[in-house]
Amino acid sequence: MFLPAFEDAQSSASDTPSTAPAALEPISFEQVAAAARQLAAANQPVTVATVRDALGDVSLAAIHPHLAAWRASQALPESPLLALPDAVSSALLGWAQQLADEAGSGLRDQLAQTDGDLAALLQSQQQLEADHAALQAQLAKVTADRDQAMVTLAECDAQIERLTVELQHARDIASDALVGKAKDQLAIEGKDAQLADLRQQLERNVAATSAESDARLATAMELVGAVTARDNLAAEVKELRAQLEACRAERRAS
Repeated sequence: MFLPAFEDAQSSASDTPSTAPAALEPISFEQVAAAARQLAAANQPVTVATVRDALGDVSLAAIHPHLAAWRASQALPESPLLALPDAVSSALLGWAQQLADEAGSGLRDQLAQTDGDLAALLQSQQQLEADHAALQAQLAKVTADRDQAMVTLAECDAQIERLTVELQHARDIASDALVGKAKDQLAIEGKDAQLADLRQQLERNVAATSAESDARLATAMELVGAVTARDNLAAEVKELRAQLEACRAERRAS
């Protein structure tokens, strides 16, 4: 039956500062009697509710016994009986007793019912006060949990912010690394292209050098052949000259 009130208190806990549960003030007979006398002097009804209104936040269960004691102390003293004849006095006493019995029966029933209602109200009031104290304790716990959750949330926010900065820094490093890697890759590809060009040039130079060497070798071989032929021809010419000189010598001799 108190759950909605607790939920309202819990929902408003985030907008109101936390407060400790309020305890009911103790009350004494003198305080209740003074309040009752003031109400009576002002021609106001003297009841548990009016006394509580006059005293403030006080338990009805604490007021009731003091108010009952005050009412008992305020009972009017009995007036002295007038001197009447015994017969008249006896008749009056009998009639008064009968009237009191007849009137008191209904009054006693009403008083018993009123006492029962009052006891039920007092019990309900005590239950309400107990429930109120329990709700105040629950509200204090919920408020403390809320405060702790706010502290934890603030710590989580700070950690998230720190991790976000670290993540951004890591992304920057990774981006720089990717850019550097791309540059290195482009440089490597450029070097590979240069090496391919140099290799092709070297192959062309080697081919040209080989062809030139082959041509030079062929020329040298031809030159060697020509020199050999010349030497052979010179030897033959020398031999022929020798033969010619021999022939000439023979002719001169003959």
